[in-house]
Amino acid sequence: MKKLVIVFISLIFISNSTSIFAKIKLPSIIASNMVLQRNTSIKIWGWAKSGEKISIKTSWITNEIKLTTPENGKWEVLLKTTLSKDVQTIQFNSLESNIKLENILFGEVWVCSGQSNMRMPLRGFTGQPTFEGNSAIANSRNNNIRLFSITENGSPTPLDTVVNYKKWNVASPENTKDFSAVGYFYAQKLQEILDVPVGIVMTSWGGTRIQPWISKDAVTPFLDINKVKKDTTEKYKRIPSAIFNAMINPITSYTIKGVIWYQGETNRDEPKLYQQLLPEMVKDWRKQWNIGEFPFYYVQIAPNKYIDKANSQYLREAQLKALDIIPNSGMAVLSDIGSEQTIHPPHKKEVAERLLFLALNKTYGFKEVDCIGPIYKSMEAKEGALFLNFNFAETGIYSPEMEVSNFEIAGADKVFHPAKAVIINRKQVKVFCPEVIEPVAVRYGWNNWFVGTLFDNNMLPVSSFRTDNWE
Repeated sequence: MKKLVIVFISLIFISNSTSIFAKIKLPSIIASNMVLQRNTSIKIWGWAKSGEKISIKTSWITNEIKLTTPENGKWEVLLKTTLSKDVQTIQFNSLESNIKLENILFGEVWVCSGQSNMRMPLRGFTGQPTFEGNSAIANSRNNNIRLFSITENGSPTPLDTVVNYKKWNVASPENTKDFSAVGYFYAQKLQEILDVPVGIVMTSWGGTRIQPWISKDAVTPFLDINKVKKDTTEKYKRIPSAIFNAMINPITSYTIKGVIWYQGETNRDEPKLYQQLLPEMVKDWRKQWNIGEFPFYYVQIAPNKYIDKANSQYLREAQLKALDIIPNSGMAVLSDIGSEQTIHPPHKKEVAERLLFLALNKTYGFKEVDCIGPIYKSMEAKEGALFLNFNFAETGIYSPEMEVSNFEIAGADKVFHPAKAVIINRKQVKVFCPEVIEPVAVRYGWNNWFVGTLFDNNMLPVSSFRTDNWE
């Protein structure tokens, strides 16, 4: 009798499993209200039972597309989008399915990812405001901005569709208040300047290291996966590759323009490893998306008075050095807008603008828009002082202070002393200290917490830096 019950249950399971894909199933990110990357080839994909005949009709392509689902149950098709600003539709039909996706737009699609500073919404966190967030929420109703939000999740293996998410929505106060402030401010300005629709896919998780955001194949050479504690609390939050599996892998077939990334605070105790992993993650994501070296613009972590006294300046240095390794990249410096009291600085609009300047200049051809602040280039010793030269200082160096603060100087003994610094001819910085007669090294902003006081003419700040490589 028990055997008959088992057989009966098995037959029910087999029957149900074969009908799972009898109807067309679409991934979560392919839905009404979405933005498809304009004027390019995009992939539309889904699942159905093997041999299922599917027809696809779009509002912008004259001919009907017909296909047959292969044995593995997954089908896909490439479609060419246009520059049209008209509202579009896609119709899917099969023997058992009739699906119509509506209110679709062609535009610019960006992924915003990272940890809590990217996740931080327009309404802020409890007791931690987002400056100008309330005004942005009130004015956020815009049919040309669409938002898709992936909720925190992890998986031991790669998923083929997003499980936890908030569907594509037209921007409005109801759904922007809890959306990424950096992502929204970025989309709002980009949409206004380009005058085209913008879609933002937000996939971020607070308190995460970079290791879980990288695929297993890419992260394994840098870590002994077998020694990582298999703690599945918080949905695999701390397990290498687990967040990639659930929050990145399912969207890598969705054509995008680029990525903005804000993460690093949780890796502040391992700067050397981070300097390796950030370029590796970008390389990995580009390989997974398979659409070339798409733009990757990231945020350097802001100064903060960390309670654990970590030397976060070394992590900022690792991020600065990664610029020379990652092709088609850029970094937004926040040395002037950190917060001493919170790891979540409230100036998210300024963060988004600095990322936007990078995109406008490097991706969209607005070469008149300055996007990179001065970066230390070289120094020369003379007259008991060190004279610093900078790249990307075509319009000069500026400080609101007569003597620029946050500089230190050292001689051959490697002992640093607070230094005086003045701008010479609006292009060089002279650094000196009476206690250091023969200086050999300079550091600027070389602390967890400082307020940046050195800029270019467009108020893009200089990153913390050092001229030495001493341990």
